[in-house]
Amino acid sequence: MINQSTTLDLTFQALADPARRAMLERLSTGPASVSELARPFSMSMPAVLQHLAVLETAGLTLSHKSGRVRTCEINPQALSTAQDWLAARRAEWEHRLDRLEAYLTELQNKDQGNG
Repeated sequence: MINQSTTLDLTFQALADPARRAMLERLSTGPASVSELARPFSMSMPAVLQHLAVLETAGLTLSHKSGRVRTCEINPQALSTAQDWLAARRAEWEHRLDRLEAYLTELQNKDQGNG
């Protein structure tokens, strides 16, 4: 459970930054070099590398170096922990809302019966 919590924390931390989300968005179309990922941003290369390090630490991306070029790619399985967590919260709230709806319907029916 602690390992899953740490993974989840790292995933949400990585997704919290708009530049990192944009990089993931770009990587969803296919692998890209670091310089290609840096191109749309007005930030230094060290800043881009820090963002990529956060994504890689969270397990959201993988990278490999060929000569002088570092290529990054998305790790599609990495979002499954966050997706599972969100799905569980959604199911929990949907269940609560269903119970509230049933209760309100019951109250409405009682009120109509007394009117």
